[in-house]
Amino acid sequence: MSNVIKYLLLCVFEKKEKPKITEPHLALIKMQSWCAYQERAQQEARDKLYELGMWPEAVENIISKLIEDNFLNEERFAMQFARGKFNIKKWGRIKIRMELKQRRISDYCLKKALQQIDEMEYIKTLKKLMDVKRKLLKEKNHIKLKYKLMSYALSKGYEKDLIFDVLNDKEDEF
Repeated sequence: MSNVIKYLLLCVFEKKEKPKITEPHLALIKMQSWCAYQERAQQEARDKLYELGMWPEAVENIISKLIEDNFLNEERFAMQFARGKFNIKKWGRIKIRMELKQRRISDYCLKKALQQIDEMEYIKTLKKLMDVKRKLLKEKNHIKLKYKLMSYALSKGYEKDLIFDVLNDKEDEF
C-alpha cells in the first residue's frame, strides 16, 4: 500500500489530530490537489505547508514547483478574487484592495485585478446597494439617513467621493 493511501486512510478513520507530513513529495501531491480545488494565493499555500509540518526549505521548493506547474498563479488568483468579491459580495475597490494586500499580493497583480472592474458597472452596483439599503432603513431624519447610507457604503469598501456623488444624485428621493 502506498504512503499516500496510508496517509489518507489515517485521516479518514482517525478523528484525532492529523499527522504531520514529513515527505516533501507527499506534501506536493496534497498541495496540488488543494490548489486544483480553487485558486490560492502563495501565502495561503505557504501557511498550509507549515501547518502540514514542512520545513522552510521544503516549503519554498514546493511553492516553486506549484508555480512552475501552474497550480499557483498570483495574477490569476487576484483577478478571480476581485471579480468574485465584486460580483457576488458587492465589495468596493478599497475592501478588495485591503484583502488582497493582506494576502500579500504584489502591487502589479493588485492593480491588474482592480482594473478589470468596469467603472459603469461599479457605479451601477453602488447605486443599487444604496437603493436596497434605503428601502430597509426606517429613518425619517434626512441627515441621519444620508449618514447611515454613507456608513454602509464605506463598510462595503466604496470610495467616499463616489458615495457623495451617488448621494447627491439621489437627493430628490429622500
